[in-house]
Amino acid sequence: MNLDVLSTPGHLISLAARGFARLSEARLKPLGFGVGHLPVLVALQDGRASTQRDLARFAKIEQPPMAQMLARMERDGLIERAPDPTDRRSSRITLTEAAEARLPDAVAVLLRGNQEVLSGFTDGEVVLLVDLLTRLIANLDRLAAAEAPPATPVHEKD
Repeated sequence: MNLDVLSTPGHLISLAARGFARLSEARLKPLGFGVGHLPVLVALQDGRASTQRDLARFAKIEQPPMAQMLARMERDGLIERAPDPTDRRSSRITLTEAAEARLPDAVAVLLRGNQEVLSGFTDGEVVLLVDLLTRLIANLDRLAAAEAPPATPVHEKD
């Protein structure tokens, strides 16, 4: 079977992800957010994470890029850091009042964008698409974990 590589699920999902990112980035910029900020903002708002290490795990990105993003977010007035009372090597990260005030608008912008790009899809198709993508991501995570080299213990500063 000669499958056109440009018609594979991986390539099409990559195109869709880049399209979503471009649309979201353009719509979030006036609010002072970037599309990469959203997992961090949501995790901080929901209390799912409050340290750099936890945020990196939640957002599924490595520590160095997370540190860079947090530095930019702090510079832009989106987050604040305070010493962790239980671990002097770590900081607790919280949203600023300004970020918290603008976050509902950002979420609304993203939800509206999702509705627009799913125009013409039935509710059942949307549910199925979300289910399929969730399963696909779980498979990717499982494969990545199986192929990852063994971790070497490193003392990382939060």
